[in-house]
Amino acid sequence: MKGRKLKKKPVIVLVCSIILLIVLIIFIVKTVNELNYRKTIEYKLLQQGYNKEEVSLLQKKTDEDFMNSLLEEEYDRVYIDIITEGYYIKNKLKDYVKYYNDHLNASSTEVVTMVNAGANEEWYSHIKDTDLSKDILMINNKFYKLPSDYEPEDLVDVKNWYAYGTNVKLRDEAYNAFIDMFNAAKEEGITLIINSAYRSYKEQEEVYNQYLKNHGQAYTDGVAARPGHSEHQTGLSVDITTYGVTGSQFESTDAFSWLQNNAHNFGFILRYPNEKENITGYTYESWHYRYVGVDAATIIHDSNITFDEYYAYYIENN
Repeated sequence: MKGRKLKKKPVIVLVCSIILLIVLIIFIVKTVNELNYRKTIEYKLLQQGYNKEEVSLLQKKTDEDFMNSLLEEEYDRVYIDIITEGYYIKNKLKDYVKYYNDHLNASSTEVVTMVNAGANEEWYSHIKDTDLSKDILMINNKFYKLPSDYEPEDLVDVKNWYAYGTNVKLRDEAYNAFIDMFNAAKEEGITLIINSAYRSYKEQEEVYNQYLKNHGQAYTDGVAARPGHSEHQTGLSVDITTYGVTGSQFESTDAFSWLQNNAHNFGFILRYPNEKENITGYTYESWHYRYVGVDAATIIHDSNITFDEYYAYYIENN
């Protein structure tokens, strides 16, 4: 019996040694992992003041370069607000940061809105060709330009019943949508009249130069598009009025109120809304409507955004 007990001692020692070795290995692995973790951006951001949820958002919605740059600054909640904005676009992150650094009092919404619309740049800089393949969703503004010889192939004549004057033209799809809108408004005692529609490059040039002659560059660029940059050249825009009304008087009419509530149901949007001048580049025009189709118009109306913002997020971003 004594011999058996003696034989058990080496076994016990061996088992204990193995257990100690395992514990030591586990300790070493944990220590190494902890040391390696302390080198990660995640750990450093947590030490910087960001919580785990914020770090997770940064990992999903930014890149390593941006997160490293945060380590050189104090904690700033606005970066989290920017990347959680509804219209945040990841590939514009550097532009968001630059705009925020140049406008420290700007809200996250303003940062994302201005950059998405391109309004963080000087007007008429970084000009691109309008993408005609987008058809009714093409954009033409102070950063997108149509060729001087561009004229839509499906222009149709607008009957005098719907417009002032003669030789008023509009793209076929937009014209049919306007007729439907006209008839719906008429049923409620509202008369909508097209005051202006398609305008060629040459005609816009004449309009712009006349403003320029009478009012100077700064004023003109706020109220009139430079040639090639006018939405009227797309054949998708209409200036709407009603009987006995001119210009800004339209805003106080029942026709304007009706359009505010119903235009999107027919694919039209108010192109240059009030208090959106910093985004569109143009002063408020209560009469200027753009056809974009019912789906896009509904999103723009319900989200209270401009077509510039819509294009950046839903068209350009995709």
